[in-house]
Amino acid sequence: MTSSPLPLSVVVPVYNEEGNVAPLVREIINALRGVTAFEIVYVDDCSKDGTVAALQALKAEAPELRIVRHVSNSGQSTATRNGVKAARGTWVATLDGDGQNDPADIPKLLAMRDRSPADVKLFAGWRVNRQDTGSKRWASKIANAIRSRMLRDATPDTGCGIKLFEREAFLDLPYFDHMHRYLPALMQRAGWQTVSVPVNHRPRGTGVSKYNNLNRALVGISDLRGVSWLIRRSRVTRVEEA
Repeated sequence: MTSSPLPLSVVVPVYNEEGNVAPLVREIINALRGVTAFEIVYVDDCSKDGTVAALQALKAEAPELRIVRHVSNSGQSTATRNGVKAARGTWVATLDGDGQNDPADIPKLLAMRDRSPADVKLFAGWRVNRQDTGSKRWASKIANAIRSRMLRDATPDTGCGIKLFEREAFLDLPYFDHMHRYLPALMQRAGWQTVSVPVNHRPRGTGVSKYNNLNRALVGISDLRGVSWLIRRSRVTRVEEA
């Protein structure tokens, strides 16, 4: 960590996204230069294609860019957490690496933060017009309904990759694989407020999705039970110095 933290870090976990790297980095820069001081932290989850080479080629035009690389494939939640740990920003914005999230929405999230109470620590993107296949939209709709009923997190869309949160609050959350899908519930469990913000959603740039509906459903059942248990067993106590 630096002695002079930045206001914002943009963390982007990627796996085999060679064709999407350059367009997304340039969009992030266009959205944020002149708005706030920032850095971009790409976390490569041991890609097998030219993702890292494509990132390294961008460094000359993007001095804000930093690259962190996993030595073994570890999944999106681990990549996100390691990116946040490496980040120098007091606040962190996350984006999926496939180009479906629009970096132009980050200033919107920052503006929402600036006019919100200090106890709101997470601003979660809400894809009101999803640009996915019909099967993916229906699977997400069902999963969100079940999650909302079990966790009562009052969040219409936890799967959206674009989020803005306080770094310190995030690193205080319990870590487990796939935790990135439950950030609103975990933040609320820690005693913080969360807000959902409508954002743009776009078709994937290039490449293919790394997930399928069956895998998400099977993992989600176990995760929901675990998060529900964490919420039931939690106790938030504010402290003050005597």
